[in-house]
Amino acid sequence: MPEQPELTEEEYRRRARRSLLVGGVASFAGYRGWRWIQDQPEADNIPQVLRDGHELNESIWSSLFREDHQARTFSRESADILRVNGLIGIRDEIDLDSWQLDVFGPDGEQLATHTLDDIKALPRHEMTIEHKCIEGWAQITNWQGARFSDFMALHADRLPDDISDIYLETPDGDYYVTVDIETMRHDQSLLVYDNFDVPINDRNGAPLRLATPLKYGIKQIKRIGQIHFRTEQGADYWGERGYDYYAGL
Repeated sequence: MPEQPELTEEEYRRRARRSLLVGGVASFAGYRGWRWIQDQPEADNIPQVLRDGHELNESIWSSLFREDHQARTFSRESADILRVNGLIGIRDEIDLDSWQLDVFGPDGEQLATHTLDDIKALPRHEMTIEHKCIEGWAQITNWQGARFSDFMALHADRLPDDISDIYLETPDGDYYVTVDIETMRHDQSLLVYDNFDVPINDRNGAPLRLATPLKYGIKQIKRIGQIHFRTEQGADYWGERGYDYYAGL
């Protein structure tokens, strides 16, 4: 092996001074960049420049969306009951026997009230998908339920052609999301009521929740109480708190 060249003391000192200088400049630049971001006007509780980054991310992911593209699915044997990560909107106990789902049109008119039997009367579909949390963890789980597209068809004769978003809210109104219509119409967007062929438990959103591999978990609302068909983007719990409104995968 070739011998390692030995540094002279002078060369060692020169390199140390250079490293210290480069590190100092980088630290100063990082601090100035952080201060510049903090001084920007805010948009939905984060600096505008970060919101612009979210919107750029949305434009990229939405341009890649294809209705006929299917997210990866897995064997049922590889799945587990989904871990619970967040109880906003489901902390209070409810009487599942009296639960109902209220549906509204874009003008605020109530279109219908459904029971769980109405949802179960729609064609049943099963999917085993990877649930991804925006915190960085992921888990494979199994769901059964009705496609949202079939649910939407129940109300098609009372909806305009320009529905762009779906707003969903828990019965207590504490948690709410808005999801783009392209995602909601996708075959892998289900209103789910069963997990491994038994009713989903309270902490996972009984009696009805949203499941799709096309969005992060923050969009997959548990215990749905209201659904609103909208012609513009609606409110979104985490979007209003600095997160990405689109949250696409």
